[in-house]
Amino acid sequence: MDDPALPPGGRLGVVLFNLGGPDSMESVKPFLLNLFRDPAILRVPAFIRPLLAQIIARKRVAPASENYALIGGKSPLLELTQAQGAALAAALGGYDTRCFIAMRYWHPFAEEAARALAAWRPDRVVLLPLYPHFSTTTTGSSLSDWREAAARVGLVAPVTTLCCWPTDPGVIAALAALLRDSLASARAAAPGLALRVLFSAHGLPEIIVRKGDPYQMQIERTAEAVARALGEPDLDWRVCYQSRATPQKWLDPSTEHEIGAAADAGVGLVVMPIAFVSDHSETLVELDIEYRDLAVRRGVPGYWRVPAPNADPGFIAALAGIVRAAVARGPGLCSQDGGRLCPAAHLDCPHR
Repeated sequence: MDDPALPPGGRLGVVLFNLGGPDSMESVKPFLLNLFRDPAILRVPAFIRPLLAQIIARKRVAPASENYALIGGKSPLLELTQAQGAALAAALGGYDTRCFIAMRYWHPFAEEAARALAAWRPDRVVLLPLYPHFSTTTTGSSLSDWREAAARVGLVAPVTTLCCWPTDPGVIAALAALLRDSLASARAAAPGLALRVLFSAHGLPEIIVRKGDPYQMQIERTAEAVARALGEPDLDWRVCYQSRATPQKWLDPSTEHEIGAAADAGVGLVVMPIAFVSDHSETLVELDIEYRDLAVRRGVPGYWRVPAPNADPGFIAALAGIVRAAVARGPGLCSQDGGRLCPAAHLDCPHR
């Protein structure tokens, strides 16, 4: 049922959080600087972080620029998020809904979104991270940034904050439908070929997870739920991690390792970007170009990539259901189910 604090026709502002991406080749370096200056990303003493961020960004700007040149000279993430916001607002009938985009490392930044939201004078605000899985490096950082920005612009409104939605039934059904279609295409293209599904997620340094970040646990729950929703008991599937960015030990197994394992086993691959709800360089370059090329070189007998949800109608309907449930719960912090999802060992759960 609807929260009586937000009657039908009430102004509902939904803030969509994501990382952002450069909107031109000239903005690649400042985007990287913003990324590595974030204490949630580069976990070193504050006095050394600006210098270290400069060094890392300088080393990464050339390969990053090459990647963005392959996809039109910029990230498509903003336009895709705008399309998601427009579709979500349309799906939230009954309220006067407007979606505002707050990117973490490039425009529109949180303060830009907070100023626009404050000027609109919402009756209620729902903070919706477009990261299904909570991590201190993504949702945690974005929400901290938002709180500071909202305070600076004097935004005052009842707020419901969603921390995570890794196994929301509607989301799982939408993801399973996308995977089912890709499996059907692969089977039609290569009849009789044994297939393995790789649920590929953005990696994290292991030390962050060991200290209590729930990201890996939630990724595994999503993969299990999607595999179960397919209704194929003999489905061959694995979770793996991509996009290693620092010399530290990152979560295993890597997507590269699993591509090699598939080559050794003689199975085709259907790769699903399980942590990404929009296309960007990690899907359009890493998965579609770099890993595909690796699979060809290693002799993998077939390689298919499941589309990111983007503005898929089933996915948008699931997001609308999540927002409606959040509105009904009232102001405060909530997960897809209301309370804490993470076992007690995950000390970085925001419900702790």
